[in-house]
Amino acid sequence: MSGGVQHPHTKIAERILAMTALAAAGCLWGTGFLFAKIAFREMGVVANVSLRFLFGSVVLAPMFFRKTRKFRRRDFWLMVLANFVGIPLQFLIQFKGVSLTTGSHASLMVSTLPVLLALTSTIFLRERLRPGEWIILFLSTIGAVLISVSKTADGPQASLKGDLMVVLSMIAAVVLALLTKRLMHDYDPLYVTASMIVAGTLLLLICLAFEHPRLHYSAKAWLALVAQGVLATALAFMLWNWGMARVPAARAGIFFNLEPLVGTVLAVSFLPEKLGGIAVIGGVMILWGAAYFSTRKGLNQTQHPNSNILSPPSNGTFA
Repeated sequence: MSGGVQHPHTKIAERILAMTALAAAGCLWGTGFLFAKIAFREMGVVANVSLRFLFGSVVLAPMFFRKTRKFRRRDFWLMVLANFVGIPLQFLIQFKGVSLTTGSHASLMVSTLPVLLALTSTIFLRERLRPGEWIILFLSTIGAVLISVSKTADGPQASLKGDLMVVLSMIAAVVLALLTKRLMHDYDPLYVTASMIVAGTLLLLICLAFEHPRLHYSAKAWLALVAQGVLATALAFMLWNWGMARVPAARAGIFFNLEPLVGTVLAVSFLPEKLGGIAVIGGVMILWGAAYFSTRKGLNQTQHPNSNILSPPSNGTFA
């Protein structure tokens, strides 16, 4: 084993940097709902998700030329499983559900993800939260719920089918998070991210081929697709996986709640939706929870021994 013992200040700096990356990823994912609503005016769900990830793959393609450890055969198939569950399955189901239900209901379902992630990571990754941290996690989720119920967006009526599809997509998101957590213990997080996004895009393009899309969209729709691909896909996943490699999944889950917060702010700013006082309270609860986990000392990180701030983990054995 190499790497030695890190200086306490280095560990604190790395923890803050990792938490910042997770927070930024949560915010970037929140922009995806606004861009998707713009794109949905001219295209369907499959076309939107497929082209979004195609642009994301273009950005991530250079990651394959990094000098890093490549997947072993067993881990390659684990990556294939992760990208199938986490890319085409999760996003096609999620955005189909969003199209069937209301924005507030969709945000409510998305806000259950941190609790699901914390629950599953304590079971499968043997990570542990203190009682007080569970309370903070649930309060943050309640904050996201307050934001959801306070919105008065126009659009389709809520449906049980749409709500259940969004919940199902959140289960897929948890599976993706846990599988990538394992892969990133042995491999470069950027390489893992690029491999999953590109492989998932290939599956999406196969689905798109069966739809025979027209691909004649306005400049505004194309810009929305590019923004989804670059900001809400490539950059968001790179930041999230880099941070997840250095932070326990149970504590990283709190930053998922920034997604509905940012999504709501953008909707109020650019779409005909209003933000009430109860939503402001919910936003404060989310930000407070995120700030707690980003500044708390003594975070019990499941960090790879060879990792440091500038060089992600690239070798070792998963325990």
